[in-house]
Amino acid sequence: MNLEKKIANNLEKKADQIEALADETAKLSDDELRAKTEEFKERYQNGETLDDLLVEAFAVAREGGKRALGMFPFRVQLMGGIVLHEGNIAEMRTGEGKTLTATLPVYLNALSGGGVHVVTVNEYLSQRDAEEMGVLYNFLGLSVGLNLNALSSEEKREAYAADITYSTNNELGFDYLRDNMVVYKEQMVQRPLSYAVIDEVDSILVDEARTPLIISGQAEKSTILYVRANSFVETMTVEKDYTVDIKTKSVNMTEEGMTKGEKYFDVENLFDLENATLLHHIAQALKANYTMHLDVDYVVQDDEVLIVDQFTGRIMKGRRFSEGLHQALEAKEGVTIQNESQTMATITFQNYFRMYKKLSGMTGTAKTEEEEFRDIYNMRVIEIPTNKPIIRDDRADLIYTSIDAKFSAVADDIATRHANGQPVLVGTVAIETSEVISHKLKRRGIPHSVLNAKQHEREAEIIQFAGEKGSVTIATNMAGRGTDIKLGEGTIEAGGLAVIGTERHESRRIDNQLRGRAGRQGDPGVTQFYLSMEDELMKRFGSDNMKSMMERFGMDDEAIQSKMVSRAVESAQKRVEGNNFDSRKQVLQYDDVLRQQREVIYKQRYEVITAENNLRSVIEPMIQNVVNFVVQSNAPRQEDREEWNLQGIIDFVEANLLPEDEISVDDIKNMETSDIQDFILEKVKEAYNEKETLLPEEEFNEFQKVVLLRVVDTKWVDHIDAMDHLRDGIHLRAYGQIDPLREYQSEGFEMFEAMINSIDEDVARYIMKAEIRQNLEREQVAKGDAIDPNEGKPVAKRQPVHKDQHIGRNDPCPCGSGEKYKNCHGKEK
Repeated sequence: MNLEKKIANNLEKKADQIEALADETAKLSDDELRAKTEEFKERYQNGETLDDLLVEAFAVAREGGKRALGMFPFRVQLMGGIVLHEGNIAEMRTGEGKTLTATLPVYLNALSGGGVHVVTVNEYLSQRDAEEMGVLYNFLGLSVGLNLNALSSEEKREAYAADITYSTNNELGFDYLRDNMVVYKEQMVQRPLSYAVIDEVDSILVDEARTPLIISGQAEKSTILYVRANSFVETMTVEKDYTVDIKTKSVNMTEEGMTKGEKYFDVENLFDLENATLLHHIAQALKANYTMHLDVDYVVQDDEVLIVDQFTGRIMKGRRFSEGLHQALEAKEGVTIQNESQTMATITFQNYFRMYKKLSGMTGTAKTEEEEFRDIYNMRVIEIPTNKPIIRDDRADLIYTSIDAKFSAVADDIATRHANGQPVLVGTVAIETSEVISHKLKRRGIPHSVLNAKQHEREAEIIQFAGEKGSVTIATNMAGRGTDIKLGEGTIEAGGLAVIGTERHESRRIDNQLRGRAGRQGDPGVTQFYLSMEDELMKRFGSDNMKSMMERFGMDDEAIQSKMVSRAVESAQKRVEGNNFDSRKQVLQYDDVLRQQREVIYKQRYEVITAENNLRSVIEPMIQNVVNFVVQSNAPRQEDREEWNLQGIIDFVEANLLPEDEISVDDIKNMETSDIQDFILEKVKEAYNEKETLLPEEEFNEFQKVVLLRVVDTKWVDHIDAMDHLRDGIHLRAYGQIDPLREYQSEGFEMFEAMINSIDEDVARYIMKAEIRQNLEREQVAKGDAIDPNEGKPVAKRQPVHKDQHIGRNDPCPCGSGEKYKNCHGKEK
């Protein structure tokens, strides 16, 4: 027996068991039915699994649907619900009731208490489904939350705390990123990710998977500070104000240099946390001026600092030094200082959704992308049979020589059907096409609505009426997705809904989605695609021969129906789908490098913000790493003892870890490498102990948290930026017969290691050198804006509008919508 048959048999068997409980469940009173929820929760807590509870819970949710919504799920919907519970994709045709199907596994999984996320493509659908299906969940004693972009943190936290939360994919991803930028645990809004049901799963996990979510910070950071830091370090004298360690390429300020810096910038202590940015700029300016050499480490061309690869001597276009070193070099060389890092946090949908313990989805069209769902998300696509047989008439494509001939034929077809009272839905690939057809219909006096996938609420409203007698709706293929078209009175006799496609989409899935609008629930319907030899997709597979043949036979305005052409179109679509899959896979492979790094950093941050105890156990190993590194760099092997640089060790320790004159070269000159490490570490621990006594335990703990968070966040933001630059230029390596992905992985790993070392060094320096003040507060490194991947610009948080504010009618509305006040909150009530 093949796997699909086995899965189908299993679904049938479970559906039988659920249906067998229908009469018994129907006898329960409303209160008894509601009490089942608590009973199931208790049984789950006592060790029963959700699989054990499935049959009974589905029977209860099904009966609840009948009482609360007046809808009783069909047998095929039970089967779809089981597929969703098992963490797979239920492929159900348009109009088969996916929204109701989802209520069954959502109810069952909410019993675990981990929270269920129902994910939709836009906020209108989230709101609609939360309101409509929320009636059922509330009836059964479960809470429902709605997560919208305009909500405050408190409101979001409340929405996520509910048993079931409705949200868009964008908002879920952004909340995850924002949660990993907060400085207090109480500011986080999401709970651990447990189970998600994704509506229109192909749209979210496939179509949107090429665009990562990005939170970007203010770009115009202090470029002036780089110039000032550069001017200051140019006044410094080697040995007197700073020392250089050639081997490690590190520069350390002496006590005298620090005093000079404090005077120059008029600050009390350079090592105070409030001066962290200033100290960072000075350190990078020192490095740029005294360890980096023009025409060796970098070159200047066309007002730009370009890195030179130390191994090959080639210029590495697109690469930038991280942590502000590149800007420091720009200040040194007097070229334009480019803006500092903008990306503060980023994640792809693939990597976000793979963090759920269990993921499932539903759509009318996923079979064509089954390989991708299996490869990337480990989900199978299971086709669910329709409740009633499909009697829709899918006609063969009509192919014309020119686009003009095609559009004229489309307009003729619409006019004929409109005259017969048949509702028509015209699907277009682009907005411009809808306008061309609309213009042709206007000239013929045919009333119609034009839609594109932007105005979600109006769109759903119009789509709902697209099945009325004689109505004509022109829409981009994706417009109104998730909204059913119900046939109006007298339309069945006219042949049901006619769907006309004006060209083939590069994905077969989108074409199928359009076809699926007609013939829902056994209704009649007809679908017809019109193509021309000048269509984008036709040009892709070289339709010139076919075009010249049609012209030779004088078939300029006539259509041909050719299986050969239809097959060629389909194979072109398959090729394009393959290319798109490859490009999404590549995005994922590159993001996987960052994912592993992101998980390390976010885990460390979470441990810091949730730590109740002293963080010394986290910080001491960091200090140890720093001490070990500096000692091994300057005193590597016993046999090279005469080349040891003991003064370099003392300079570093005095500049970063201990007060001046605390240790000297005489103390360590007769020691082995490991003894020097132990000796210094012991001294640092004594200084640490002393520091700990200066404040009550709670306040000292807070000081350590502030240092750790500030350093980790600053370095991480810089690292993401550096990885962005690396990614931008890495594809050029392919010209040298080098695999760009492998290079990105190895260089990304080296950069991450360097960042971790840099974090250790900065944490050690601030813990040991900063003066502890009692009023120290944690601060977010930067406030970021979420960049909507569909819009490419920041998503405004809407603010409440108070009636007593004086706002001009033509002023922008203060809620942040971008509309004029008169068109938004200032509308006449």
